[in-house]
Amino acid sequence: MDNVTVAIKTKKPYPVKIGIDMLNKCGELISAEIKPCRAAVISDENVMRLYGQPVRESLEEAGYRVSSFAFPAGEKSKTPQTLFKMLDFLAENGFDRSDAVVALGGGVTGDLAGLAAALYMRGINFVQIPTSLLAMVDSSVGGKTAVNLEQGKNLAGVFKQPELVLCDVKALKSLSDGEFSCGMAEIIKYAVICDEELFDFLCGIDGRKALSQEALIKIITRCIEIKGGIVERDEFESGERRLLNFGHTIGHAIEKCCGYSISHGQAVGIGMTIMTDISEKLGFCRNGEKERLIKTLRNFDLPFETRLSADVLCDAVMSDKKRSGDKIVLVLPRQIGDCVCRSFCISEAEGLIRMGLEGCR
Repeated sequence: MDNVTVAIKTKKPYPVKIGIDMLNKCGELISAEIKPCRAAVISDENVMRLYGQPVRESLEEAGYRVSSFAFPAGEKSKTPQTLFKMLDFLAENGFDRSDAVVALGGGVTGDLAGLAAALYMRGINFVQIPTSLLAMVDSSVGGKTAVNLEQGKNLAGVFKQPELVLCDVKALKSLSDGEFSCGMAEIIKYAVICDEELFDFLCGIDGRKALSQEALIKIITRCIEIKGGIVERDEFESGERRLLNFGHTIGHAIEKCCGYSISHGQAVGIGMTIMTDISEKLGFCRNGEKERLIKTLRNFDLPFETRLSADVLCDAVMSDKKRSGDKIVLVLPRQIGDCVCRSFCISEAEGLIRMGLEGCR
């Protein structure tokens, strides 16, 4: 199957390329967007061991002068401390505004490297090379970058659109089943918010083993098309883009309450189930959609229940950055493929979350 390009038409447009063997050709592909310069390859230690060398060699072959920065893998590295180490690294190696940061890895890497690229000298070139399924379909596109604070997830960040995104589906072979499932949670999210045909396909297959590289390219492309379209219409999340938070407000709270011992995808799976349960109980969503969602989550070994107490979960939800004064926006499905955003006062939202939590135990 030929490589596919999706054009993201934000204020600063950029291409997202999806295909096979892009890691070995990244220098050539990046040079079409950014002329050879100094390039900082930023990755976690695990991904750097897997792909750092071929990426470095490809960049150097294309004329880039490469420096590498690796940090300990995992959500616990997504901190201001790690961010400032990256900024010091860029300064110590003499990077300037004409140079580039290349994020190689999953969502944590993309968020950290993107924020560093946005802050260093008030902004330098930025390229995303996602190696996880979650990063390919979601976090590498749209320009959100952030670090976590003790009070919650992604509380310090900016919008920083990349110059280019390269999605090499071949890299997904190195993912564990758990990491792969984490990305599938985001794909299921896209299907629930606006593509029932994609959802029906996912509901009817037997997990990861049923997905060929060609099928993955098509699925990733479709998710990027969905996100790209929403981001183009609402780049800075003032309206429609909030749909992309389906399952995430509660999911982020679950991650925080569990000390990030549960993966983002697992938390989002539970969050989506709770929100669908709430919508059904309100009579806003047609009956049976929660069971369809649970079946699809099960196909990819994703959880849909939590034992967290309502008090603990509600406290964490109310510290979410999406809260505005005494209001918080929740994303509710009307049916698979059709979700809407609704604003609730805090006391009402707490009651709804308690109600939904009872249906997901």
